[in-house]
Amino acid sequence: MKIKIKAALLLSLLFTFSCTDLSEDLYDRVEDDDFGTTPNEIEALVGGAYSSLRGFSDGISNSFPTCEYVFFLNEVASDEATIPTRGTDWYDGGRYQQVQTHTWDASNGMILSAWRYCYSGIAKINAIIYQIDKSGLSAEAKVPIYAELKSIRAYYYYLLLDMFGNVPIVTNFEEQSLPSNSSRQEVYDFVESEWLDALPHLRPNVVYSKFTKNVVYGLLARLYLNSEAFVGTARWQDCINMCQNITGYSLTTDFFANFATTNQTSSEIILSIPYDSNAGTVGNYLSSMSCHYLHRFTVSATGDYPWSANGICGQPGLYSSFQDTDKRKKCMIEGDQINLATGSVIIMDSGQPLTYTEDIVNFTDAKQNEGVRLGKYEIKAGEKWERDHDWVLMRYSEILMMQAECYVRLGSPDLAAPFVQQITSRAGTEMPATIDLAFIDKELLREFTFEGRRRTDNIRFGTFFQPWWQKGATPASRAIYPIPTTVLATNSNLVQNPGY
Repeated sequence: MKIKIKAALLLSLLFTFSCTDLSEDLYDRVEDDDFGTTPNEIEALVGGAYSSLRGFSDGISNSFPTCEYVFFLNEVASDEATIPTRGTDWYDGGRYQQVQTHTWDASNGMILSAWRYCYSGIAKINAIIYQIDKSGLSAEAKVPIYAELKSIRAYYYYLLLDMFGNVPIVTNFEEQSLPSNSSRQEVYDFVESEWLDALPHLRPNVVYSKFTKNVVYGLLARLYLNSEAFVGTARWQDCINMCQNITGYSLTTDFFANFATTNQTSSEIILSIPYDSNAGTVGNYLSSMSCHYLHRFTVSATGDYPWSANGICGQPGLYSSFQDTDKRKKCMIEGDQINLATGSVIIMDSGQPLTYTEDIVNFTDAKQNEGVRLGKYEIKAGEKWERDHDWVLMRYSEILMMQAECYVRLGSPDLAAPFVQQITSRAGTEMPATIDLAFIDKELLREFTFEGRRRTDNIRFGTFFQPWWQKGATPASRAIYPIPTTVLATNSNLVQNPGY
């Protein structure tokens, strides 16, 4: 039974599915209704939906949520990170400078990467649902499988809601007509209904890296937290209600245990994307995108560490926003970088010491050592280019901070205190005398630095539209990105987002 190529594939520019779990079998045809009746067959199909979360790389783009370009897009558009041009390095047609200055256009390759990441995942899940439809499973047995798959698909649509707003909703794998835009409200309603409909059929217990009730409660809380920014309707109490349904998690004593190579043992991680280089997973090499070319000698005396590209780093002001007592400050690499073989500071090709500085004097012609580097995830000798730590999508600390923020917005900052206390106590910082939105905003910055979520916080707090380093005031229309030029060219039914 041949599977039809549908409009979503055209819309997403003929995505490859890029399976990165070498142990899973993916099927491009269904022979008869005997298929899909064994646990291994079902696990293989559903596993394909999870592997899609790792993204892919092809001749058009690098669409990885962990580093290039999806991660870059959300980080560099925020007040957290930057990719300065260093000589001839990291210019790439000005795409990073555009995002830094909020002057992007619809031809920016990072915006296309984010679009393709989401729609390739959606297309893959639609194909898997089609295969489950045609399998020999009973209608009753299909229900929890559909719930899990549709929850993952709704996660992709949540990302599209956040980044693009008015996007096509495609759920039928056999649909061959080119889709039109749905409004941002329609996409919001779709995401909410998919998750609410799935909840009764999802597993109630803690299952690492799977879409369970806890995960969907957390994602619904995230949806409601940003509801006012997305569709103009505040839902602070709904966010609190979803958070209070989550059980089975606790903060780790060591903040950095969440970002260790073996972070799958963390009691705090609610949702992650698993990686294992031995299984052939790809796309997880963020530290190599950040550190200086010679940084490997700070990790291994023999330089036995993957090459680094000297790119993304912290914006000026980020490092100094942390108190010196704040344990989380170590998520950034700053200062002299010592060669383990010599015990001396590494000397760059320019003859200058490799000393990472917070300041970046000239954004369009930065020095090689300027900018603090991303060191949140464990870096150690012997690692391969593809790292083995799992990528964190949601932690229990986010559940605590969402409740704190909502109580402040509802006018009850005293109710926020117990949640904030848990965060600051672990960090080694003091509770403020008054918990207000300004504090919440900065605490979110400190707690979730380099986790790929700061742009959304900036928009919710309104700071996104204010001038900051290397950018002026941002028009309200840029709260969402434009639909990529190449996508519009393949589908005449789509209308560009307002302001572009």
